[in-house]
Amino acid sequence: MKLSELKTALQSYHTAAEIHNDFGQDTRAGARKLVAQRLKQLEQAEQVRKNYRQAMEFENRYPGEIICGIDEVGRGPLAGPVVACAVILEENHFYPGMTDSKKLSAKKRRSIEALLLSQVRDYAIGIATVEEIDAINIYEASKLAMRRAVESLKVKPTVLLIDAMTLNTGLIEEAIIKGDMRSVSISAASILAKEYRDRLMAEYDKLYPGYDFSQNAGYGTARHLAGIQERGITPIHRRTFEPIKSIISTD
Repeated sequence: MKLSELKTALQSYHTAAEIHNDFGQDTRAGARKLVAQRLKQLEQAEQVRKNYRQAMEFENRYPGEIICGIDEVGRGPLAGPVVACAVILEENHFYPGMTDSKKLSAKKRRSIEALLLSQVRDYAIGIATVEEIDAINIYEASKLAMRRAVESLKVKPTVLLIDAMTLNTGLIEEAIIKGDMRSVSISAASILAKEYRDRLMAEYDKLYPGYDFSQNAGYGTARHLAGIQERGITPIHRRTFEPIKSIISTD
């Protein structure tokens, strides 16, 4: 078998035992290299599946239930709303590479977002405005956005897996510390919420140029702070957050 043919043939093998059985006696250096590459691919794929199974630990506690993962983004920025997502995944789902949205590149997030939007059973976005953040504080506003997301679902969940919070909805709730890294459902919510908010902040960048919102998503970067010094605050700045609060009191 030519090496080019071997390379193609190896892609149809999905266990190390089969590969060793059929090609273990091929002593050609090129063949050994191709076999090693395919074995490495299979090892990496198995590790991805193992990580995914581990991230299903909390979901597996509730067989037969309609499980909803919930997360929010935008607690720390100086500008813009806090955005939450509630998501119900399809049964027997497998979304390789899923993890906390903050640990993914923008390209990878968009790729997973597209996969999720085409395959989730249901999802909804909830928003708490800048005015609400200033009125009730960011923690309570985050909970408000989460509740709004849950209430907007068409499919009604029976279990809520929430990143480090409880919402007192009357449903079964489990607050999971670092849930966006430990639960597939919460990871999915984290990714969808972040992509939604990033696009929203990019639109605000067009409305309020000079603050670099499309790049910093409202966080207090050097360019954002320079924009505040040069142009002042906008209607989407959080007036209870520093340095906005001090600027207002000085003025």
